[in-house]
Amino acid sequence: MRILGAAVLFMESMVMGFALLLAGKHESGTVLAFGGVIALAFILAAGLLKKQLGWILGSALQIAAFFYGFFVTPMFFLGALFAGLWICAIVVGRKGEAARAAFVAGAGSQ
Repeated sequence: MRILGAAVLFMESMVMGFALLLAGKHESGTVLAFGGVIALAFILAAGLLKKQLGWILGSALQIAAFFYGFFVTPMFFLGALFAGLWICAIVVGRKGEAARAAFVAGAGSQ
């Protein structure tokens, strides 16, 4: 679950970096600073996924990335896309951890 989540967050930080390039032509320094903070926070959240704080921060950043679409319009679509990937990482990761735990429990009893 942690590996999938970290991959989603890291890729989203890269997408935010590209969004900053798009915003640089038309937006103010405040908007660029806000986008830069979001991009760096994605990397921080990816590193914190061992703790519950990382998952909470990652979920909050999904909302922030979506609302960055008010400044860079394609981020509405990309924010929604990555929010879906984030949810899939959580769901698939939990199923994978449950399957691994069942496998380990079964291998230990033999």
